[in-house]
Amino acid sequence: MAGETDADGIRRWRLVRAGRDAVPPSVRRFMRRARRRRLKSMAPWGIGALVVALGAVAAWVLLATSVFGVDSVRVSGVAILHPDEVVAAAAIPLGTPLLKVDLAAVRDRVAALVPAADAVVSRSWPHEITIAVTERTAVAAVPREKKFSLVDAAGVAFLTVDERPAHLPLVRVGEPGPDDPETMAAIAVLSVLTPQLRDQLVTLVVDAPARIRLELRRDRVVLWGDTSEGDLKARVATALLNRPGKTIDVTAPEVVTIS
Repeated sequence: MAGETDADGIRRWRLVRAGRDAVPPSVRRFMRRARRRRLKSMAPWGIGALVVALGAVAAWVLLATSVFGVDSVRVSGVAILHPDEVVAAAAIPLGTPLLKVDLAAVRDRVAALVPAADAVVSRSWPHEITIAVTERTAVAAVPREKKFSLVDAAGVAFLTVDERPAHLPLVRVGEPGPDDPETMAAIAVLSVLTPQLRDQLVTLVVDAPARIRLELRRDRVVLWGDTSEGDLKARVATALLNRPGKTIDVTAPEVVTIS
């Protein structure tokens, strides 16, 4: 601060910036250290604020814009279903942010298609949803009027065809379905048949869950009874295939008759 006296003899003061040389070196070093400490103490807060800001921007881009929105749905694993059916069932509006797609809900909607046994839904960045479908595998054909219903191992009739596939056994039940005892009894029997019995089988008939029979080639019949002791019944019936007689009764596999 410097002072001057005006014409009236009044002394007036004004601020004067001190030159660099006026500040002792020790003071300058102290001030530099203090400034560095302040900057160092503020750095974590600044970095944290930057991270929060970047996170907020990223969340906005990912969740509230179509920058990473769905522009296609890719379907794999289908032979019975058409990809367009799967896409329609998935019901994913184009432009939906990928992160906002409920993968579990999409999976449930696709799996509700009767020919679909299961589905795996995933995000494929930056713009695609992929749906890998596992279709049902037929284990039997059930005649329905002039067509055939294909049934899987869970008893689900998932497809109707005009002709029976040659590799599938013919099963006669009243109303095929997973809640039908006759259907489930037929599947239980099919699961324990030996290759020899399968090769001879023409039709598996279930008149009731406890009245099952196998109609074989050359007009032979295996009276099976119910589904109990299936493995034993299959082994006994197979052992008797080369014996003479048209009817093999394994309803009580410990006391077998053939006539």
